[in-house]
Amino acid sequence: MTGALPAFLAGIAAVLAVVAVGEALGTRTPVDEGQGPGRGDRTAGETGGGWAGLRAWLAATVEPLRRARREGYLPTSDERFRLALLFSFAAITGGWWLAGPVVGFGLAVAAPMLAGWLISRGRRRYRRSVEKSLPEVSRAIADCLSAGHSPRGALVAATASLEGPVRSEFQTMRYELEAGAPTTDAIRNLATRFDSPRVDAFATALISQRLAGGDLAALLRRFAEGAAERDRVAEDARSATAQARFTGYLVVAMPLGAALFTELLRPGFFASILGSVPALVLVGLSLLLQLAGFILISRLARIGVT
Repeated sequence: MTGALPAFLAGIAAVLAVVAVGEALGTRTPVDEGQGPGRGDRTAGETGGGWAGLRAWLAATVEPLRRARREGYLPTSDERFRLALLFSFAAITGGWWLAGPVVGFGLAVAAPMLAGWLISRGRRRYRRSVEKSLPEVSRAIADCLSAGHSPRGALVAATASLEGPVRSEFQTMRYELEAGAPTTDAIRNLATRFDSPRVDAFATALISQRLAGGDLAALLRRFAEGAAERDRVAEDARSATAQARFTGYLVVAMPLGAALFTELLRPGFFASILGSVPALVLVGLSLLLQLAGFILISRLARIGVT
């Protein structure tokens, strides 16, 4: 570990230098901003200094992860590159410090995949949140219809009573309707954004009434009752299998935890493994088996709700 400490400190210095250059290049002059000299100087002083600039860069880099969970946001290529760069740097410094350069570079290669998985996971959680809110949305639209609104007016009026991620989606639909988009097109756009069986069923209920007529309020209330019942059944299933899932994940994670604990008690444990070819083969096989076990447990514990 002693030999890796200079490399670790050098890596931190390199990142700080990159951040400083980025801040210097990204700082806009008062003339560009159309501001007075005093305010521009204050802004440069507030945003250009050392740790404050690093914190701002880190916050901006991880913001797409938060937005993916809150808004279902899909990061741009530049944002994905910055996330991959941050995760790779953290992986290579941590791996190099704990187990040497080989492990550090290996983790750095895998780190971008972790960033992509976190983005996908956030978007999936956002999607599930919207799907679980559809019973509430259906009841809100049905109440607006019973109060005398047209289907188009009910979609706009119901948005005010919604909260959370579903409010963001229906605000998008509201903006489309207020901009003059046909009601059917706005509903189909919602279904296209999600590509979800439950959202498709909700959109079909709204569109079918416009084509065939009928009591849309009663149809939406029946849809809300059915969706809420399926959610209750799924939650009961998750509660019944929670202990088994936790035990499975714990068993999968135990070897990794034991290896890290051994490295803390006996520094150089990872280095001794890397110096032996049979040990590397056995560790590689064990990692593949652990990964396979984790994937199988995740698939067996997955409870689908449509």
